[in-house]
Amino acid sequence: MEELGINYQQAKDLVAKYITDDITRYHCWESEAVMRGLAKHFGEDEEAWGIIGLLHDIDWCLTKDDTSQHCLKTAEILKSAGGTDFLIETIQSHGYELEDHGFVGPKEFLGKKRTSRIQYALAAGETITGLIVASALVQPDKKLASVGVASVLKKFKNKAFAKNCRREIIIECVKLGLSLEEFVTIALTSIQSKSKEIGL
Repeated sequence: MEELGINYQQAKDLVAKYITDDITRYHCWESEAVMRGLAKHFGEDEEAWGIIGLLHDIDWCLTKDDTSQHCLKTAEILKSAGGTDFLIETIQSHGYELEDHGFVGPKEFLGKKRTSRIQYALAAGETITGLIVASALVQPDKKLASVGVASVLKKFKNKAFAKNCRREIIIECVKLGLSLEEFVTIALTSIQSKSKEIGL
């Protein structure tokens, strides 16, 4: 695992500084949890993967009204905080998408593709959080504990459910050597461990 240049406390401080709304903050925490779960599964550095998940949307509150800048501002923020090129490039890779999927991100990312395990993990991992949280919110008690793997898989197939949640990115989990069911199991269990923090 290459150096990140930013430790966990510094990452938390950056989130406190740049993430100004609860929904984005919870999404970052959820993504951290999924990345830690995936790292544990693969025998990777859990804290390092967690930091990457936590920081992946660090510029969202600055760029949500102009998504062509999303992940570009990230480079500025992280570099000024001591982040390495590896950290920045890994985080930016979750913004790579193929043009034929209605790409709305930075033009600098057109044609770029994810190539490593950690890049696929981040993209699929941060995207599955939306489907899992949406699955919790339609439960009678609106609790993550009431969500099962089978329910998430069923909702994955129903493209009208949480329709902005990009299935084509979630399914990149197969490039990790995981079936969709295995991936959902890891992600759901990981997010459920954060239920108190995110109020679900």
